[in-house]
Amino acid sequence: MDSSLGALVRRLRHAAQLTLEELSHASGVSVRAIGNLERGESLGPQRATMTALADALRLTGEARDELLGAARTGRRRNPAPAPGLMAMPRSIPDFTGRGQEMSRLTSLADGAPDAPAPVVVISGQPGVGKTSLAVHAVIDLSGRFPDGCFFVDLRGMEARPLDPAVVLERLIRALAPDHSRLPLDPVDRAAVYRSVAAERRIAVVLDNAADEAQVRPLLPATGPVLTVITSRRLLTGLEGVARLRLTPLPGAEARGLLEHLITGLHGTSRATDAVTRLARSCGNLPLALRIVGNRLASRPDWSPDRLAARLEDEERRLDALTAGDLEVTAAFELSYGQLSGAARQLFRRLSLMPGPHSGPELAAVLGGLPAADTEDALDELVELGLVQSGFTARYRLHDLIRLFARRRLEQEEPEDERAAVEARAVDWLLDTAITAGHRFHPDHSCLPGHQDDRVRLDTPEAAQHWLMTEADSWLAALELAAATGRRRRVIDVAEAMHWFSDRWIHWGHWPRVFTLSSQAATELADHAAAATHLNYLSWAHNTCLGDTAGASDCARRAHTEAVAAGDLRQQAWGDSYLAVALLKGGDPQGALPLAARAMRGFRTVNDREGLVMHALSTLGRALERTGKPDQALRAYRRRLALASDPATAPSAVIAGMTRVSAARDIGLLHSAQGQWHEAVETLEAAVAWEPASNIPQWQAQMYATLGRARRELGQVERASGDVDRAIAIYRQIGDDTAVRALQALRDTFHPAPSPLDSGNGLRALRAASPEAADEPRSAPTAGSTGALNPPP
Repeated sequence: MDSSLGALVRRLRHAAQLTLEELSHASGVSVRAIGNLERGESLGPQRATMTALADALRLTGEARDELLGAARTGRRRNPAPAPGLMAMPRSIPDFTGRGQEMSRLTSLADGAPDAPAPVVVISGQPGVGKTSLAVHAVIDLSGRFPDGCFFVDLRGMEARPLDPAVVLERLIRALAPDHSRLPLDPVDRAAVYRSVAAERRIAVVLDNAADEAQVRPLLPATGPVLTVITSRRLLTGLEGVARLRLTPLPGAEARGLLEHLITGLHGTSRATDAVTRLARSCGNLPLALRIVGNRLASRPDWSPDRLAARLEDEERRLDALTAGDLEVTAAFELSYGQLSGAARQLFRRLSLMPGPHSGPELAAVLGGLPAADTEDALDELVELGLVQSGFTARYRLHDLIRLFARRRLEQEEPEDERAAVEARAVDWLLDTAITAGHRFHPDHSCLPGHQDDRVRLDTPEAAQHWLMTEADSWLAALELAAATGRRRRVIDVAEAMHWFSDRWIHWGHWPRVFTLSSQAATELADHAAAATHLNYLSWAHNTCLGDTAGASDCARRAHTEAVAAGDLRQQAWGDSYLAVALLKGGDPQGALPLAARAMRGFRTVNDREGLVMHALSTLGRALERTGKPDQALRAYRRRLALASDPATAPSAVIAGMTRVSAARDIGLLHSAQGQWHEAVETLEAAVAWEPASNIPQWQAQMYATLGRARRELGQVERASGDVDRAIAIYRQIGDDTAVRALQALRDTFHPAPSPLDSGNGLRALRAASPEAADEPRSAPTAGSTGALNPPP
């Protein structure tokens, strides 16, 4: 720094008759900083610093311009010191994406003189582009750091990471070459670095950090020093730092990077498809994408199609992801080598989890470890970036890391042991699914259950939470059981799901569950089981897919199987399911005789549940849809009476649900007839009955209808509350179509009642609750309850 600036500051201070301490107090700039400036030791005073001094000295006009101009001249004449061993590496010219992360780093780059120095930790799995982002950002922002940008490879994955004392010496020598002898004590040396760095506008990249202890001495206290740390570990022990957790690139950015790397690629649909396949095989991981791009760019005889086909072979994918000295597995190996023995074993075995992610309980089953040890091992894997934990207590392996883990498993554990671990995980998932599913059976206490201390399923809420959270895993386990010929096991699991299925009709996979079970029963030549599960499948086609043709076909096949088994009960259920499918398909006339035949069949076998809960409801809906509302109302009231009389009622749980269902049908019919007072009177009581809370779809339909009826009666405030409740329930169960329709209906509400065209209102209600308006709302058809499907 030209010392003339220091002389000017000293002269101006003396002219103002201020001591160092007085100028410091008036400007907010430290005594040390002013002293360094006057002695010519400051290598680049910040604009904010010089402005604060000019204000404290009350400089105006030419005197102010002279001081600020001398500061600018000093900065221009003295370029950043050569960092030597800490020179920034070459930035990647085709850096792609990470817009949000770049914005965040940019916002942190402008540190205030006396504010805490900004520190950013960039973490993520191997190959996700941590170093590339840090280097690209700092070079892009280098104009803000006139005193230098420094890069230090801390060698955190090596057996002997770089000693922080060595790093401190290099940084201090680069910033202050003439500094006297450095102290040997690491604490004192860190203090010297903080002192030297405080008045410099620099950026430091600490790449590949081993742990918190390595980087903590390297963090400045205050000033405009931007420190960017990259690490595969989360470095959770560091306080007061900003954190950027990198994940693989979004699909569009991954494809964009590949297209940029692959020279001569034409924008044909075939080339675009190949790029999409390549990105998918790479799991959008930047390192893998770059390897693929470099390989194609250097091998013009290879087409994207050819490499995409090779990468889609999982057995060859890791080996194919090599280009020169870039190798995906090498990045993974470094992290794997850092793990403890227990974490290594768990990491390998997580590749056997049937679904895409795991909870800690399944991880404990796979690892064969106690719960506490499993949690420690999972924390270690997450800390090193080998396992992703995007939300609480869920753990996922990136596709390429999963392949690496599977390869390690095959190399390090014998085949029979691997098979035993996988079988243990599949059995645990299926056993737990059966126990959780049984929790919704009306008489669940009499059913055998799988007891496991890892999971508590003692309430319906706990059982439902497990079934929904682990759905991908237990469904994948069910697929494995079916693929390995465990047919009776598949049937048992699907049977247990029967009572739970309506609570989550928007899951989307019930058709697959009951397809597997009906196929298993058919392969076993178990006609009774085949009839039962084809009836379940008819419900799934109707309710989950809206596929009335598929539902009709399944119901007819179920009836045929029931005839072969001599099972009159399942024959009646087949008739009832077929009636529902015809009704929903727009053929209420065809549904009427089938519903009547189903009722006769249920009476013959004294199936009160089928008669009261299902067939009579279907009959009422068919009557309603054929223009016979009075007869339909009588059918619904008969249901309510039968369910309320102990002499004719089904089991207590089913009877309670039937009363709610019948009252709902009555209220909806009153609403359809414009009988608003009657609709409110009926539904207001029914929605409060305890069994109604077990079937969220019913609750939502009733609240939606109550809202419409109250609006017609001029009770706008209460109507809005009812519709809001319906919207909240539909959101909870995932019916976005109903949510949108009800929001549109609510938007028509006004502070004062106004006439509403009944057709428009009814259409909005039907859009919100199609099953309420278009089909019987009992067990299998309306997304009502699995309890209403044919029970075992």
